[in-house]
Amino acid sequence: MKIKLLLLSMLFATGLTDAHSQTQPQDSTYRKFYVGSTFFVLVNLVPVNNPPDFAQLNFGYRITPKDVVSVEAKTWKYAWPLGIPYGSSFEAPAEKYPGYVRSYGVALVYQRFLWKGAYAAVHAMNSLQSYTGEDSRKIQNGYQLFMTYRLGYHIPLFKNRFFIEPSIAMTQWPINTNVPESFADLERKWNRYFLFEPGLHFGIKF
Repeated sequence: MKIKLLLLSMLFATGLTDAHSQTQPQDSTYRKFYVGSTFFVLVNLVPVNNPPDFAQLNFGYRITPKDVVSVEAKTWKYAWPLGIPYGSSFEAPAEKYPGYVRSYGVALVYQRFLWKGAYAAVHAMNSLQSYTGEDSRKIQNGYQLFMTYRLGYHIPLFKNRFFIEPSIAMTQWPINTNVPESFADLERKWNRYFLFEPGLHFGIKF
């Protein structure tokens, strides 16, 4: 359900952008700062038993026309191992944790423009992992280094004051410490990476 909603958001936003770009001239200047987030926050509106309670805020600085650095603050909740690939096991009841994980993270992001709006980006997020059992009682805290490797396209809107960025990513968590054994038993069945995660970021430049 979450993936379907995000894909629909991407198609909708791309359609609006195509229509707008036919009438809006390109602005060759660039603004150095931006604040933004991701359309993934719309997942909070989906009526599910285990809502992600997702929030994200980005603040970025464009060093050169091709180089951008940013800070990304993020929190969300998940109840399945992150390494489960798309397929029959994805969010299957048998793979669900005996509880859930609440993640609080801050990431440093480097974004490099390769050709026109096409870019590559690396996100390195340090996150506190708070583990909660099925009885809604906190079990313990852990630490996770969460890496994201992203390819996307930057689409400016409204004289380069706004933008959207559809993308695809690989995520990886090489460090994941102090995981409760009941959670770790499920995680051992899966890879410590996830492929082809769609993304759709947006922001305001100033």
